[in-house]
Amino acid sequence: MSTAGQSRYSGVAMAFHWIIALLVIVNWRIAEAAEHASEIDEAALVGNHKAIGITILVLTLGRLAWRLGHKPPPFPDTMAGWEKALARTVHVVFYVMLVGLPLGGWLAGSFAGRDISYFGAFVIPALPVGENFDLAKAIIGFHKTGGEIMIYLIGLHILGALKHTFVDKSGGVARMLPWGRS
Repeated sequence: MSTAGQSRYSGVAMAFHWIIALLVIVNWRIAEAAEHASEIDEAALVGNHKAIGITILVLTLGRLAWRLGHKPPPFPDTMAGWEKALARTVHVVFYVMLVGLPLGGWLAGSFAGRDISYFGAFVIPALPVGENFDLAKAIIGFHKTGGEIMIYLIGLHILGALKHTFVDKSGGVARMLPWGRS
């Protein structure tokens, strides 16, 4: 890594990363709030949760398309082999979950016969799967478990970035920030 440009993500990759990260955290908090809300408030919160989930899905597909055409920077030479393998694994699991969780939520809603109102601007129709409330309930259970796993992975990801920044001093967080040096 002879130049900063080779050790940092592109501005587009950074934008995708931080916007998706923020939306995931907001959506997690909305889901948590919905579980403790009145029926009327729960319906509004779940509606926002679904719309943000679709936004996360679209942005993740955009991020994957960007990544196919733009190679990410290499890992720092100071990272051990197991750290690189763990980082790659966590990133793959993130992508699977960032696509799978919104699709699973959409599928569950579809089995329950529900469309998705995209913040009142337009309606995303239910997938053509027919109604099956038992299957909808089962999928929502997996969706909730997946969301919990995602939060733990985010924690692991943050700890790894902090370790590489402050312990290894290999530029961890700076690789994904538009300012500073990596």
